[in-house]
Amino acid sequence: MSDIVIHAQNLSKQYTIGTLRRRGMSLGDHLEERLKFLFPRRVGAQPRTDTIWALKDVSFDIKRGEAVGVIGRNGAGKSTLLKILARIVTPTTGRAELYGRPGSLLEVGTGFHPELTGRDNIYLSGAILGMKKQEVSRKFDEIVAFSEIEQFLETPVKRYSSGMYVRLAFAVAAHLETEILLVDEVLAVGDGAFQAKCLSKMASTVAEGRTVFFVSHNLEAVQSLCPRALLVRQGQVAVDGTAQEAVQEYLTYLTATSSSAFAENPERSGNGKVRLTGVRIVTTSSLATTNLVAGDPAVFEFTYENPVGAESCRLAFTIFNQLGIAATNCDTTIANGALHRLSESGTFRCVIPNLPLPIGQYRLAATLESEGHISDSVPNALVFNVASSTFFPSGRSPQMRYCSCMVLHQWEHEPV
Repeated sequence: MSDIVIHAQNLSKQYTIGTLRRRGMSLGDHLEERLKFLFPRRVGAQPRTDTIWALKDVSFDIKRGEAVGVIGRNGAGKSTLLKILARIVTPTTGRAELYGRPGSLLEVGTGFHPELTGRDNIYLSGAILGMKKQEVSRKFDEIVAFSEIEQFLETPVKRYSSGMYVRLAFAVAAHLETEILLVDEVLAVGDGAFQAKCLSKMASTVAEGRTVFFVSHNLEAVQSLCPRALLVRQGQVAVDGTAQEAVQEYLTYLTATSSSAFAENPERSGNGKVRLTGVRIVTTSSLATTNLVAGDPAVFEFTYENPVGAESCRLAFTIFNQLGIAATNCDTTIANGALHRLSESGTFRCVIPNLPLPIGQYRLAATLESEGHISDSVPNALVFNVASSTFFPSGRSPQMRYCSCMVLHQWEHEPV
């Protein structure tokens, strides 16, 4: 008997842009659209044929008992791949074969009937998997205890918060008799304690000989859970190797592409009322640098343009370490309120008097907000290094895997 439980061969998925029907179309609108399609030369222009390949010729095999992580930027094709494996999306070409009963946790809202209670949806999920009622009943108490939502069990899930929904959905997917567990980034909706609980459950699932296919932006979680990882880039598998190899290649790619973050970036979003035009780090001598010293001051400069004449805005940025963990966050509303009296263009500065980051590589994501709406969001605005340390008197720094942020401290000893 073969140990292969997931076989993907030349998987491709193509989407056509601009062909969805508009809501509220009248019967005449529908007839006109149909006539344009059937008789384009007589009625009007040719129908649009803009297409995009979300996946292109993806092939891999996964063995029984493997935990495989999937990483990559937003829009790389990770979730499309997972939906194909979960039989939610049909591939344009190629095929995906699963040898075992799959359980999936994808987007919030997928898989449960909103009008049914939590209790009813547990049994419904079991029935969809082909399980008998008695089989689900044997696991019922474990599912409820894991989800921690016992008091809401008789409530329709449409009234659940996203966190409650994820708790129950993961508990069902992990505890019913599934041989393959497909998990998307939806776990990020839960709190930190529950995420750790889910990761522990997935690790025990692998120890039981079941297979986990885990899509995540949390690089630390991928490296701790998955010996193997796929790096998906522009719809193709760029790396299929150890989790460390895939993460390192991903970080290298982020570094190489950070310089184009303020050009046409597919991950950038916002209404553009106030827009960032650049970001850099300068020392106290006003010299630009990408190599910082832990313990020394650092100034983060953001240039902006204000084409519509907004009067004020909020600026926040998060610094992520190379494990994908948020190391620190700086926000104008926390420090000194909104930024006022904006001009047509200018510069915002954030001064950190004592950089508390361990030695390593970091990524900065920035967001501008104006009038309660996101004006500009750049998830990969800058990559920089903390190359040395004067933070502690010893000149040494703890390894990044042990801490996200350093705290000054000292030890005392009083011998007897």
